Amino acid sequence: MPAAPAQPPHLFATMLSRVHAACVALLGPQADLSRVLVEPPRDPTHGDMATNAAMVLAKDAKQKPRDLAEKIAEALRSDDHVAAVSVAGPGFINLTLKPHVWGEELRAALAAGTDYGRSDLGAGEKVNVEYVSANPTGPMHVGHCRGAVFGDALANLLAFAGYDVTREYYINDAGAQVDVLARSAFLRYREALGEDIGAIPEGLYPADYLMPVGGELAAEHGFTLTAKPESEWLPVVRDKAVAMMMDAIRDDLAALNVHFDEFFSERWLIEDGDAVAATIEVLRASGEVYEGRLPPPKGGAVEDWEDREQTLFRSTDFGDDVDRPLKKSDSSYTYFASDIAYHKSKVERGFLNLIDVWGADHGGYVKRMQAAVKAVSGGKATLDVKIVQLVRLLRAGEPVKMSKRAGEFVTLREVVDEVGKDAVRFDMLFRKNDAVLDFDLAKVIEHSRENPVFYVQYGHARGESVFRNAREAFPDLPAAAAERAAWLKAASLDRLSDEGEMAILRRIALYPRVLEGAAAAHEPHRVAFYLYELASEFHTLWTRGKDLPHLRFIIQNDRETTMARLALVQGVVIVLASGLALLGVEAPEEMR
Repeated sequence: MPAAPAQPPHLFATMLSRVHAACVALLGPQADLSRVLVEPPRDPTHGDMATNAAMVLAKDAKQKPRDLAEKIAEALRSDDHVAAVSVAGPGFINLTLKPHVWGEELRAALAAGTDYGRSDLGAGEKVNVEYVSANPTGPMHVGHCRGAVFGDALANLLAFAGYDVTREYYINDAGAQVDVLARSAFLRYREALGEDIGAIPEGLYPADYLMPVGGELAAEHGFTLTAKPESEWLPVVRDKAVAMMMDAIRDDLAALNVHFDEFFSERWLIEDGDAVAATIEVLRASGEVYEGRLPPPKGGAVEDWEDREQTLFRSTDFGDDVDRPLKKSDSSYTYFASDIAYHKSKVERGFLNLIDVWGADHGGYVKRMQAAVKAVSGGKATLDVKIVQLVRLLRAGEPVKMSKRAGEFVTLREVVDEVGKDAVRFDMLFRKNDAVLDFDLAKVIEHSRENPVFYVQYGHARGESVFRNAREAFPDLPAAAAERAAWLKAASLDRLSDEGEMAILRRIALYPRVLEGAAAAHEPHRVAFYLYELASEFHTLWTRGKDLPHLRFIIQNDRETTMARLALVQGVVIVLASGLALLGVEAPEEMR
């Protein structure tokens, strides 16, 4: 399905191009404008926008930043968008825009609808976003949930910003942990055949989620597997258990509205021509793999250290702390070796922009993996690893007990079934990914400002309720959102002059800039924060209208003012719906 076209330049992009033009006029076409920014000022009293142009261009221009800032400011004073320009501090330039500019941007939002803010920032570049990638040894837990939501929202955001995104799940279905899964499932198979298996032996998975796997194996194979040695039944049971666990994982993710384009099996790397061995040999030929010895780890017990010659990757050549082994003492591959081969496969599939979303316990693994990606791509590919921190599950402030089904943790599905996917998704994104998150099952369903998902969704529903009420006074107002937006484009937006209305106009105009910044930084939480701020300003304006009748959205004897305010409400509704969609959250027309 082709991506929707990018929209015309938004207001911040327009002002950036005007600042560029002023700089080129002063300094010539050779001026390096790559670091010039136009952003909201930290202090809103300084103006509507600020630019660092003089600060970053002064050295090349061989001028003092303050002197250059005064020249750029003078050039911008004649711009038809600009009401006032001032120079602050060592050379920052603050811009105040003319009121009509904000109305023009609102009309652009009404014309674009929920595509407002869509851009071609990514220029169609292929990007691989790998997230969740949980071992298929049991149900997904609430920690996986955060990584799933983060990765999915980031993929949505990047696609909206013009990247060609592939969402990928790496199935860790090779190695000792899936053999343990198979032995655990075999025990449940024997149980399904009527055998009393007693207590689950230590080292096997004890919870009851493998009972359906045992039942399926019993139905398919009867008693035949019990007569076979482990070397024969283990691959049969392992394949069945992994397949059923992955079906359950897909089902749990679907309940969270998370879907993938690709599921890549670790076993493919080993069984299809041994891509791991081939990768090691490629790196050996280029000098990045060698046979050598490592010193004992710092702070470790020397008596536990096995001093032996190993197959090592020169990760120190790429900024890592120490070279890393690729084979264990039994000659089997390390996880790192398989991961190198897997990331090499991404590069071979045409991805040079790689994003991995990992759990909190993988922080020490980042440098070596980034080193490996540089090595297998000849330095062409980049890997950004986003660490998702732990989730502490609470209920009214108290820790939640473990799941009866999973035994050792609370499952993702239990949380989604209790509070709904919208509460889970928004709350998981309403905190930066590298900060620990307290997820309170009681608070996320409260109908209050302290519950961000309710507050934002209520903003959208409140906007729709304004239109239902407006149609009673103005029956010709279209009901459908797209027709309504087109109809309201003709409103006299100069009627919007109250400070609360202007604040919302400025907030709407900021939305495309927020999306570009969030996409560039790989930080979808910025969108959640922005939506909460927009909803807060809208709720505040609505409340002021209750106390001050002249500020109400609907004034029956003043059609022009009403249409202008309805256009403003439509802008709020458009942006809230767009942002919630990027986060994978519904935008309800009514709150029930």
